[in-house]
Amino acid sequence: MATIRKRSENTYQFTVSLGLGADKKYMRRYKTYTIKEEMTPKQLQSHLEHEAYKFEQEVLSNAYIEPGIMTFEQFSNEWQSKWLERNVSDSTIALRLGSLKNHILPVIGHMPMSKITTLMLLDMLENLTRKDGREGDLSVSSKQEVHKVLVSIFKRAIDWKVLSNDPMVGIQAPTEYKKRDRELNVYDEIEVQKLIRAAEKQLDHWRIFINLALATGMRRGELLGLEWKHIDLDDGSIDIQQIIVRSRSGNEIKNPKNNSKRLVSLPTSLTEDLKVYKLQCKEERMKLQHKWTEKEREWLFFNENGEHFHPGTPTKWWSKFIDRTNKELITNDEEPLKKIRLHDLRHTSATLLIAQNVHAKIISERLGHKKISTTMDIYGHALPVADREASEKLDSIFSAK
Repeated sequence: MATIRKRSENTYQFTVSLGLGADKKYMRRYKTYTIKEEMTPKQLQSHLEHEAYKFEQEVLSNAYIEPGIMTFEQFSNEWQSKWLERNVSDSTIALRLGSLKNHILPVIGHMPMSKITTLMLLDMLENLTRKDGREGDLSVSSKQEVHKVLVSIFKRAIDWKVLSNDPMVGIQAPTEYKKRDRELNVYDEIEVQKLIRAAEKQLDHWRIFINLALATGMRRGELLGLEWKHIDLDDGSIDIQQIIVRSRSGNEIKNPKNNSKRLVSLPTSLTEDLKVYKLQCKEERMKLQHKWTEKEREWLFFNENGEHFHPGTPTKWWSKFIDRTNKELITNDEEPLKKIRLHDLRHTSATLLIAQNVHAKIISERLGHKKISTTMDIYGHALPVADREASEKLDSIFSAK
């Protein structure tokens, strides 16, 4: 049994003896343990004996690594099993582990935890590069993700008494701009008309996908999570209740971002289009009946098995669709569409509403922002233009007088 020795009022030292080593010296392993709760003497003794026994088993099974020589990679494994997998969703776990594997472990994974310094981490964060073979710097959001992983790991190291000082203290999350100063890459009304005309030539599900993204400002995961039970074709509205996101096991159905469940009204023309599309979906299901494996849900956007699309499917399709569309436009001596992300259709939807002088509060509710300040941060630069147009309309009234 490990021996227990009191060091201070609430601190004890466990010692496990491993006998003589090759150098004829006794080998011992030590662990400092701190009591954080008040206990009766009997409870304290029982608790200490239990923890000492656990420590002894770790040592005897070679699972214990002394904090002073524990490498970052070894500790990150402890962090993953003891904290990450117990506190966040599968999709977030996949994101965190991707950052850890691609950007952090190759640089400091081999280093002892106690040897990692603040300057070392600053240097690593400033020199992050892409690992997918593509040109260009790592995106700000990816750099921020790396920062989150480091903050979490070193915070656990402090909490678990592996380190006494946190090297991440004072290191700010990487930023290259203020949110409110960021320029949005969106389509104007003329470009939207071109996009809609091009979408008319696509398969029905992609045409509906694009039109819904433009009309509602829904996120990709929210669109993929739509079932027909969420669509009220009589009232002309969508009840956003769930999203589809990537996870370690493939895909995950979960609540919308920031719990942004909401009801969004649809343009009348799009509601009528959805009625036709619903009939087409039923016909498609009849054709694919022998392959149909989905038994519980009726997705708006589904593959040949009746299951929802993988989150990456619309993004890949969008990139190819824009390339095809631009080739056709150039052939017809028309100005090509600028390349924007699929997610930028959400921003396009918001700026179209702003151009129509829709109140920011309404836009915020349609987009599912928790606070109107979020909407103002993202789209504030576009509001003065709409305000000027509103002023000019008022001017026409006064000048008529």
